[in-house]
Amino acid sequence: MALRGPAGLGPGSRRPLDEAVAGAEGREAPALVAAGGAPEDDEEDDGRGRGLLRWDSFSAWLHCVCVVGFDLELGQAVEVIYPQHSKLTDREKTNICYLSFPDSNSGCLGDTQFCFRFRQSSGRRVSLHCLLDQFDKDLPVYLKKDPAYFYGYVYFRQVRDKTLKRGYFQKSLVLISKLPYIHFFHTVLKQIAPEYFEKNEPYLEAACNDVDRWPAPVPGKTLHLPIMGVVMKVRIPTCHDKPGTTQIVQLTQQVDTNISVILPTVHEVDIFRPSVILGVTNPFFAKTLQHWPHIIRIGDLKPTGEIPKQVKVKKLKNLKTLDSKPGVYTSYKPYLNRDEEIIKQLQKGVQQKRPSEAQSVILRRYFLELTQSFIIPLERYVASLMPLQKSISPWKSPPQLRQFLPEEFMKTLEKTGPQLTSRIKGDWIGLYRHFLKSPNFDGWFKTRRKEMTQKLEALHLEALCEEDLLLWIQKHTEVETVDLVLKLKNKLLQADREHLPVKPDTMEKLRTHIDAIILALPEDLQGILLKTGMT
Repeated sequence: MALRGPAGLGPGSRRPLDEAVAGAEGREAPALVAAGGAPEDDEEDDGRGRGLLRWDSFSAWLHCVCVVGFDLELGQAVEVIYPQHSKLTDREKTNICYLSFPDSNSGCLGDTQFCFRFRQSSGRRVSLHCLLDQFDKDLPVYLKKDPAYFYGYVYFRQVRDKTLKRGYFQKSLVLISKLPYIHFFHTVLKQIAPEYFEKNEPYLEAACNDVDRWPAPVPGKTLHLPIMGVVMKVRIPTCHDKPGTTQIVQLTQQVDTNISVILPTVHEVDIFRPSVILGVTNPFFAKTLQHWPHIIRIGDLKPTGEIPKQVKVKKLKNLKTLDSKPGVYTSYKPYLNRDEEIIKQLQKGVQQKRPSEAQSVILRRYFLELTQSFIIPLERYVASLMPLQKSISPWKSPPQLRQFLPEEFMKTLEKTGPQLTSRIKGDWIGLYRHFLKSPNFDGWFKTRRKEMTQKLEALHLEALCEEDLLLWIQKHTEVETVDLVLKLKNKLLQADREHLPVKPDTMEKLRTHIDAIILALPEDLQGILLKTGMT
């Protein structure tokens, strides 16, 4: 879908804010449009010959926008839902109200941003907007939407106001979405929330109209998203991206004067700075919750800038309810030694006042490299389970993968284990044994097995395409030939349905083979086979 700005404005133009708000004030609130009964001026073309109703583009990104007010006498309430036709059940509204007020915020003045997740009410109809389902298959696992949940992205403002009984103005602007794009929606809120608190509903309507002009959230494409006078440039990751890369930065070689905000990520948060521990001071909980697997006891606060002493990890059974020393108590057994280098690097960054974004990059790179050191031996062994390509015959079913044998894998670690790429010492073998028994391994291996099985199917298709099938049918009966055509058509359907990693020219070759075989058959059989499906 092409980027569509207001009439007379290009994608990089800054629309005067007063003009945008004035335009919103002069329009009526959108009415609920019944399916199939939209007015002509509410229908647009999405570039693929298919009409888009008004708010379809909005619905691809957001379910709705809510304003939640907090009143001493009336309590918390959803004051505004936009667009007005958006549906929320009473239970969903209640959840949004309670979750839109930050915990432990009584002494914090100003603006606060956070997010939450809540379950959709049972019985809610499945959304008619199916574009997200089409895009889901190309997303990495951690960005796939969960149909049972909504995400709430909150911009909360608390300022003193003597005219109010509570003594404070407290209100939240909340974006409700099915998309877990934390960094992206927090950035959107930073653009619109401060102005909204000054200009109220007309500004909110104008912002929502901008969102309804956005292109669909297609993974892998660089998107330009105008919002109230600025244009954000983003790219949603795909499952094919190399881990640890930021594609949007790599694509931005030249300075684009039309772009106001470039987001290197849509979902990652600042993992060095949201590092917060919520705890309790009541001794009652020290006794009541001592069965928890991990407990952190914190001593006296140190002066700002002072580096705390290293704290040893202690066994949970050594924890006493009231007189225990500060420390980390855990019932888990650590398999690897602590990496002193990364700790020193981060502590040095704190002393030198290194930006938290840079600290986050260091942490992410460290854990990515550690994960790769752990997973590479597994990837290497799993790749060895793949049959040799020469064993693939076009006239036999694709060969099966060899079975994953844990002990066989363990024997490979002596020469090709993580010690080749990681400096960390410890019980790597014990860690692998623990991992192989976990649900995480089960999910990982199922994904890898599916990928390799699909690769075998693709190689089998390529082998079929290289055969002289017209020569083959001359040596076989009509019944066998018809059976071959039906099987080849099923192969084509499977390749489309399962998105097999097949080259486009391979698919075209196979269609050509099918057509040639059908034309070599008697006319009565040609008619029957042509009706069994498109070739």
